Amino acid sequence: MRTRISAGVALCAAAIACAAAAGPAPKGQRPTLEGTWTANFVLVMEAPDKTPDLVVSASQAKLVAAAEEKAMSDFFSMALDPEVPDLMAKVEGLPVVRGQFRTRALVQPAGGKLPYTPAARKEVDSTEAPPEVLDNPEQRPNGERCLVGLGQPPIASFNFENVLQLIRTRDSVAIHTEYGDDLRVVPITDKHGPKALWGRMGDSIGRWEGDTLVVETVGQPDDDRFRLAPFLIVSGEAIVVERFTPVSDRELLYQFTVIDPKVFTAPWMAEFSWYRTTRPMYEHACHEGNYSLPNILAGARHEEAVRAAAGR
Repeated sequence: MRTRISAGVALCAAAIACAAAAGPAPKGQRPTLEGTWTANFVLVMEAPDKTPDLVVSASQAKLVAAAEEKAMSDFFSMALDPEVPDLMAKVEGLPVVRGQFRTRALVQPAGGKLPYTPAARKEVDSTEAPPEVLDNPEQRPNGERCLVGLGQPPIASFNFENVLQLIRTRDSVAIHTEYGDDLRVVPITDKHGPKALWGRMGDSIGRWEGDTLVVETVGQPDDDRFRLAPFLIVSGEAIVVERFTPVSDRELLYQFTVIDPKVFTAPWMAEFSWYRTTRPMYEHACHEGNYSLPNILAGARHEEAVRAAAGR
């Protein structure tokens, strides 16, 4: 987790307030996706059990956000991660998309539940980790090892002032997320590269549909199929299609579709908006403070010793 929270939190709040009332760019100017954007919301992927509606009023939004913030704080407190509750106190409530308060990211299916296969839903709901992932550091997820951050497509972790930077050149677009220092250089082409060159974030190619950047990604490592905050499975067979559309100079609509028959019975789509910020991006020093990895493995060795001493 990032331990440095900047004044960008305040800037994000101001940007959201302005964006809700912002109209199109001045005549003769077109909004651009280039620049630095932030998303500092509490947002779940699926519909909360007590809030089936996608869009709520401003007064409802405060109640829903408070409930979700408490639930997430309680969950991480029980997991002995005291940093998360402190960070949740700094989020800016529910996300705002074109002036609407949204309770979740998922928009299709309209019912607000991901179309997991029965086997995948069982895997999602399971609280037990396979024993083999507790044996060696190399078997732990790349995110836990600080080898990837929040840049894996879809960029679907919404909390704690996530920051995104987009840079456009003539024949490519760079997509840079601060958390993890993940960088994708997306060529504008219709052909994926050879599998030998696919990396930890798969292989991404892009095209332009007017002002919208459309990015298709294949070949993400199956070992990284589990995503956190919110929990999500994206297998190595998934095709992820992202759409970056500048709604105004202050708001960037981010939509993503996941096509993954191994995990889902049908494609699904989600969306939220990023808001322009003027604050700089900071180094994400994840590995230097990564106590989780040795602690998890040490805990597993302790449990093994206890079982052995009990003759089990």
